[in-house]
Amino acid sequence: MDVPPLATAIEQLTDELRRLLPDDKLVVDPLRRLAYGTDASFYRLVPQLVVIVDDEAELTTVIQACHRRGIAVTFRAAGTSLSGQAITDSVLIKLGSGWRNYRLGDGATTISLQPGIIGAHANGYLAPFQRKIGPDPASINAAMIGGIAANNASGMCCGTAQNSYQTLQSMRVVLADGTLLDTADEASRVALRASHGDLVDGLAELARQVRADDALAARIRHKFKIKNTTGYSLNALVDFDDPFEILQHLMIGSEGTLGFIAEITYRTVPEYPHKASALVFFPDIETACDAVTALKPAPVSAVGLI
Repeated sequence: MDVPPLATAIEQLTDELRRLLPDDKLVVDPLRRLAYGTDASFYRLVPQLVVIVDDEAELTTVIQACHRRGIAVTFRAAGTSLSGQAITDSVLIKLGSGWRNYRLGDGATTISLQPGIIGAHANGYLAPFQRKIGPDPASINAAMIGGIAANNASGMCCGTAQNSYQTLQSMRVVLADGTLLDTADEASRVALRASHGDLVDGLAELARQVRADDALAARIRHKFKIKNTTGYSLNALVDFDDPFEILQHLMIGSEGTLGFIAEITYRTVPEYPHKASALVFFPDIETACDAVTALKPAPVSAVGLI
């Protein structure tokens, strides 16, 4: 099958989406597309089409239409990333105001969040229970949950122990062909195994091969003991046997390249009512580093060298 040039494919896509979505969901004029060509990074890519989606049905409609034409899509929540993850010269899917629902689990030990919720707002929902989400990026007052999870944004205090990867319980994810998977729903798992058996079996086999290579498995474990958000979360291949656990943990840090996180359920962490900080002076860097080792057994959440 001949693939039309991108400009032609975008034009055809726009015509189709105009029949399926309200007019105000499509941004086609050059000025507003230019405005969406930047985020918090210093890069610029002007999208050829911006589509604003407010629910899973609209999102699936857009993804499937793009998938049929081989058109790349990029997702954008708050656009606070410093590395240009939220810009594209293809189709930009922008989250509207419809992605702000949440649910608290028993005792607020878990919280289910849609991707349009600002991180600080999630902590506000949990504050009465003295709980919070694990990730604490510096941009938490502006960054949204979709970007926090998709980038595995962590911050100074959560490190590698309480980031999105480590505190993830379950996820609703839309795959590249528009298929929806809810990893907390056994029926959804069964349906994906029936429709995408090669994907499910392939993940399990890939994990088996990685774990069978002792040197490779050890290298992956070592790399992800330190703060490492470069590339995919390959530690999922050594941390889990269940292909659905592997899949949802691969989504963390994938920057939207593997699927769209429509909802994420976090295991929450304590928000201690009493905290303290200290500024300590040392005669040299070596002594300061020795102090870090001495503090390791203590209940210290973060140590910074200035």
